[in-house]
Amino acid sequence: MIEIRVLTPDDWPTWRQLRLAALTEAPEAFCSRLADWQGDGDREQRWRDRLSIPGSHNVVALLDGRPIGMSSGAPTADPLVMDLISMWVHPDARGKGVGDRLVEEVARWARERGADGLRLSVMSNNARAKALYHRAGFRMIAGNLPPAPEQDMLLPL
Repeated sequence: MIEIRVLTPDDWPTWRQLRLAALTEAPEAFCSRLADWQGDGDREQRWRDRLSIPGSHNVVALLDGRPIGMSSGAPTADPLVMDLISMWVHPDARGKGVGDRLVEEVARWARERGADGLRLSVMSNNARAKALYHRAGFRMIAGNLPPAPEQDMLLPL
């Protein structure tokens, strides 16, 4: 059974574990680089700060008690639009509905905050992620011009 757990800044070790795994396994899927989060970036306070973004919603998915995925919701300058960021599922857990559950949780959170849209950016060549987002109801935002490295998508809430 997949469990979704909301994180607090005290959960920084779990977030750190997943974020470093994501940046190692799928470096091309993120704007951040592994090197950005290692070394000086590996300080506890930096991880706590990431989980303390005002108004954010940070969650992990657990399977049999083991962290296997993560995602975050973040406010934007437009109070009617929230962003889905830092989405990743461990390769061993892909195809088991983990990504769907993470997206559903962030969409639920965004709706509860009065948003009418959930936005994300996905790398153009990440077909698996784009398939997940299309399945969840996201659509490409007008103005995406291929071959842009990233494409923006929006889920009407």
